[in-house]
Amino acid sequence: MDKISIDDICCYAYHGVLPEERKLGQEFEISLELGADFTAIRDDRLEEAVDYRRAVEVVNDIVCGKPCRLLETLAERIAHGLLQLPGIIEVQVEVRKPSPPIPGVKGGVGVSINRSK
Repeated sequence: MDKISIDDICCYAYHGVLPEERKLGQEFEISLELGADFTAIRDDRLEEAVDYRRAVEVVNDIVCGKPCRLLETLAERIAHGLLQLPGIIEVQVEVRKPSPPIPGVKGGVGVSINRSK
């Protein structure tokens, strides 16, 4: 399987369990691996390839859309949206809160999921 990596898409959104998270919002970081088949690209044309700009747009639309309580739910929504794009047959989605409201956590928290068609 061929892969495209997109690291650290940053979005400000209002996901979380705590009321403060849903009111004040926070930054989220999303990283992707998109599985595709590059053998379909014959003429060096964007129309034959996965347009990863569109993948970033999908992530932004979902993250900045309807709030979720759980990172797992947000990751599932992103994976589902990406699998609707032409040429993408598998995704790995990592969603991170770099500054969660948890005392003592300095490195952030995150979830990672893999989904395929």
